[in-house]
Amino acid sequence: MNDKQIKLIVWVGSSLEQLKKFPDTVKDEIGFALHRALEGKKHHKAKPLKGFDGVFEIVSSYRTDTYRAVYILKLGNNIYVLHAFQKKSKSGIKTPKKEIEMIKKRLQQALELAKEKPNE
Repeated sequence: MNDKQIKLIVWVGSSLEQLKKFPDTVKDEIGFALHRALEGKKHHKAKPLKGFDGVFEIVSSYRTDTYRAVYILKLGNNIYVLHAFQKKSKSGIKTPKKEIEMIKKRLQQALELAKEKPNE
């Protein structure tokens, strides 16, 4: 029997609805990366999001578009997916300010959810 805590994915805000709009290839890649995180492993496309502690982003490219999903690990027993979006910025690889603000807002929501249900 495995003594590890079972982790669940908690979708914050509209992150799941946004992910569902992505191309199937992107959904598969992000889903697999999240599954690896549930196992306590890191997918090669997941990397720390600058400016945030314990927050990671998965970057997936499809044709000429880039898609991202952002999640936090260090929050109780669950993985909280904070945001999923298609990057449309023309300013290089930097995450647009609008998306960073959404991540900050959803991070606060995730913190509240974790306080309400600390053992889930």
